[in-house]
Amino acid sequence: MAQETTVEPFLGRWAFDLGYNSSNVGWLEVRQEDGYIDADVLWRWGSVYPVDFVFIEQDHLFIIHNQRVVRKKDDSGKPVRIQQQVYWFDITKNGDDKLEGMAFFPNQNGIGIESVTISGKKIPEHDAAPDLEKIKFGKPVKLFNGKDLTGWELLEENATNGWKVVDGILVNDPVHKAGEQQVHYGNLRTTNTFEDFNLKLEVNVPKGSNSGIYLRGIYEVQVLDSYGRALDSHNMGGLYSRITPSEEAEKPAGEWQEMDITLCKRYLTVILNGKKIIDNQPVMGVTGGAMISDEFVPGPIYLQGDHGKVSYRNITLTPIIH
Repeated sequence: MAQETTVEPFLGRWAFDLGYNSSNVGWLEVRQEDGYIDADVLWRWGSVYPVDFVFIEQDHLFIIHNQRVVRKKDDSGKPVRIQQQVYWFDITKNGDDKLEGMAFFPNQNGIGIESVTISGKKIPEHDAAPDLEKIKFGKPVKLFNGKDLTGWELLEENATNGWKVVDGILVNDPVHKAGEQQVHYGNLRTTNTFEDFNLKLEVNVPKGSNSGIYLRGIYEVQVLDSYGRALDSHNMGGLYSRITPSEEAEKPAGEWQEMDITLCKRYLTVILNGKKIIDNQPVMGVTGGAMISDEFVPGPIYLQGDHGKVSYRNITLTPIIH
């Protein structure tokens, strides 16, 4: 017989630690909509995505995601047999502000399954937006000396270093040779960690290239050759997959661009080439590639180096004093 159940204990935003050896950060938001339950998930890398179905059974929250798999096609290439590969999470409460559970990923051939542990912690609601006119700043810190990589180190121990200093400019040039095994190039992080701050820098993105600036190692401000594209949260200056710029402010590929970024009490402001494209907006959670799930501890600045060629210069951080 059906028992009375409620989604109430699961509502809100949750930070996940996942049972992987690396890239083990996730995020979940559960909402009660008009007549149904909905949810969005971030799983390790990439973007936040809407799930396909959510339901409650007694004290378990089940989250379902499907992936279309074409099994057979006719002679013209039209699919004649399609299956839906199903992934699911089985989650329960563990105290007032914690979750625990498992994620299940069946293999596409239907034989075997990968299971991953989940532990989650409730993310507190935001305080009121800070008054940026009244915040106090400390002494500016020049993060890049223009001579060498002093103050920086690779984020991943076993990665190849594609970063170097050329004529006073910090350059990442990940070279992949055709026909050879793909090289894993590393992201570059500051050895020091920071809380809230203003970060100013200049960046040059070649045509078709891609990088990113991670604030406290958890929030990625996108660096991308997106000149001429329609507005999107994955474009230059956007908070990756979370906050879309209010207007197009990027320059064509190959030109130096100025970024002025303020992070204060989980609110983000981004000024790109003199135009304010994110105006003191709340950040709802970490982005893909975050180092950790905890949004309330100091973290480094890290520059994404595993995608394409990019150059940085004049990197200065000014801490906010609370």
